[in-house]
Amino acid sequence: MNILKLFKNKKVRGFEVLNDFKEHFENFSVLKPTRKTLNAAGYDIAAVGDYVIPPNSKAIINTGLTAYMKEDEWLALFVRSGLAYGKDLTLQNATGVIDADFYGNHIRILLRNEGTEPFVVNHGDRIAQGIFLPYLTADDDYASELRTGGFGSTGGVSAA
Repeated sequence: MNILKLFKNKKVRGFEVLNDFKEHFENFSVLKPTRKTLNAAGYDIAAVGDYVIPPNSKAIINTGLTAYMKEDEWLALFVRSGLAYGKDLTLQNATGVIDADFYGNHIRILLRNEGTEPFVVNHGDRIAQGIFLPYLTADDDYASELRTGGFGSTGGVSAA
C-alpha cells in the first residue's frame, strides 16, 4: 500500500505491523506503540526479540513496525530517558529520523550501551519513543528523487 492510499482511507499518521516481518518472526508478537499519558508526546516503541548489548557496543533492535504520516512530517526517535539516565543507553545516531517516504520499511532502533555492564533487552521492553513532527523546506529546495530502499538507502558517507 502506498502513502496516498492511506490518506484516501482517512488515515493520517500512525504505526503498522509489517506483514513480511510477521512471517519471519512468527514466534514474537509485535506491540503497537502507545502513549502512556494524556499529554505525552512520545509513543513508546517496544523491542521484538531478545538481545544482549555488551559494554561499549551497539545493536540493531527490531520493532516489526513501519510508520505512516503526512508528506510534510517525520517521526523522531529517541531512547527512553530512563534508559539513557539509568542504564547509559543512547541511540547510535543520537536521534532517529524516519521520513514519510520510509513507509513500508522496517523501523529499527540503533541502541548503544555506553555502560560498564552488559544490557539485556527482553522482548516487549519499551526502548525508544517516537514523536511525529512537521518539517519545513528551504526556498531553493528542488528535491524530486523517490526513495528506492529502506535503512540507509539514500546514501551518504561510506562506512569503510
